[in-house]
Amino acid sequence: MGNTGQNHNIGIALIHMITCFVILYLSFNPAGCMSHEEQVNEFFQTGHTNNWAVLVDASRFWFNYRHHANVLSLYRSVKRLGIPDSQIILMVADDMACNPRNPRPATVFNNQNQHINVYGDDVEVDYRGYEVTVENFIRVLTGRLPESTPRSKRLLSDERSNVLVYMTGHGGDGFLKFQDAEEVSNVELADAFEQMWQKQRYHELFFMIDTCQAESMFQKFYSPNILAVASSRVGEDSLSHHVDPALGVYVIDRYTYYALEFLESVKLGSKKTMAQFFKVCPKHLCISTVSTRTDLFRRDVSQTLLTDFFGSVRNVELLTETSSLAKVNTSSRSGSDTCSKDSCKGTDRKPGRFSYPEQVPSILI
Repeated sequence: MGNTGQNHNIGIALIHMITCFVILYLSFNPAGCMSHEEQVNEFFQTGHTNNWAVLVDASRFWFNYRHHANVLSLYRSVKRLGIPDSQIILMVADDMACNPRNPRPATVFNNQNQHINVYGDDVEVDYRGYEVTVENFIRVLTGRLPESTPRSKRLLSDERSNVLVYMTGHGGDGFLKFQDAEEVSNVELADAFEQMWQKQRYHELFFMIDTCQAESMFQKFYSPNILAVASSRVGEDSLSHHVDPALGVYVIDRYTYYALEFLESVKLGSKKTMAQFFKVCPKHLCISTVSTRTDLFRRDVSQTLLTDFFGSVRNVELLTETSSLAKVNTSSRSGSDTCSKDSCKGTDRKPGRFSYPEQVPSILI
């Protein structure tokens, strides 16, 4: 009886040990109980496989130093979080680092303490000076660039790309100025994003703008899967944050300053969400009222990770099996850009998907 009881206790102990081992194994290897397809689906649960950023400073002249610092600061943040230079299009209308008024040549600071030189030694500007035009901006978004355009100046996104578009400069109700010479309207911008959607150039797009009456720039959007935030409402000015006495100019705008303060706390693998990001600059800090638009976006912003747009690093496990990724968003896209053999009769169109002309119609510029 004694040996039987002892053996019974040993058996129970072994069962407990095996159970604990299985629990520990699954906790460290949750994919262990998933099929191959389930692992793939979990990896691509957000629907995107790559990230791109288009960062635009549309202002010229020394007194607009802060806009230059805005865009370079955001450039620094997205690079730190994993988006490589090869997937960032940086458009800077003026070179403040080499401006003769700059007492510290080859530097740009976004704080009067001058702790961080956001110009740094590894900034890759893709469009500089007079290359920063409305035409080039629209061409970059829609992909309508001459064949001679180098790869580094192209937005080579696809239907599984999450794209961040950041713009800063001087604007008004329904427009943003480019170099005080021309302007892009909210209608042109909305139509450019629709072309991107129809040409399968993005999966989800986050539009972020810091300018006066910034809300007006996303009011005309109508394409799916676009999330937007603006530094001010219609009728409000977006204000600068502080002056650097050594430079004699404002060095950063209020909204971008507090957005960057939040981004600096974000690390790789962070679980911070877009809903949290939308609250970074309450009115008592921004003075203006930050405005957002979420009705075109299909996901809950409180469940959408900030790194879905600002980061591009993922943990990867190599598998021996191969998987084909299904087409995404095809059901939501308009079918009007294709035609069958019968529907093309009597027209100059050829069956199949339409192609876009290389030149942008002058009426759109």
